[in-house]
Amino acid sequence: MERATVGGGCFWCIEAAYKELEGIESVTSGYAGGHVEDPSYEAVCTGETGHAEVVQLEYDPDVIGYDEILEIFFTVHDPTQVDRQGPDVGTQYRSAIFTHDDEQRELATAFIEELEAEGVYDDEIATEVEPLETFYEAEAYHQDYFEKNPTDAYCRMHAAPKIDKVREQFTERVAESTQ
Repeated sequence: MERATVGGGCFWCIEAAYKELEGIESVTSGYAGGHVEDPSYEAVCTGETGHAEVVQLEYDPDVIGYDEILEIFFTVHDPTQVDRQGPDVGTQYRSAIFTHDDEQRELATAFIEELEAEGVYDDEIATEVEPLETFYEAEAYHQDYFEKNPTDAYCRMHAAPKIDKVREQFTERVAESTQ
């Protein structure tokens, strides 16, 4: 198993999208990239801890590659928005890839450069790529949030469309148990 850690806005939405995929063994919502030890959700929401809301994926590289994880990441969020995703505004909602090793850093950087060269987005990609120093697991009520709250208005408006996008654009990758 290998790990990947990404942040693309609210972790509930990104978590729900990745949980659809074969080869993703676990998805854990949490915080990374800040300067406060073991932050709470409330502290992260102030924007003063420096943390981003992220998900940490544990995946089987024989089933899904890091490049595919990146492709999905850049499909389910807008990497051109600075410190926001949709209605969520603040540094905690920034687009970020927290790499676990030099290979991930090189792949992520090359992936972004390729997207920029191809002109995939009208605006410049704002995604930060930095080494993961520490991952803090979010509180229990944030884990599997969409699964536990499928009728929540925020989930219906923001997480459900990301799930639909994954199911439509990555059909061959969607786990049979989620179809």
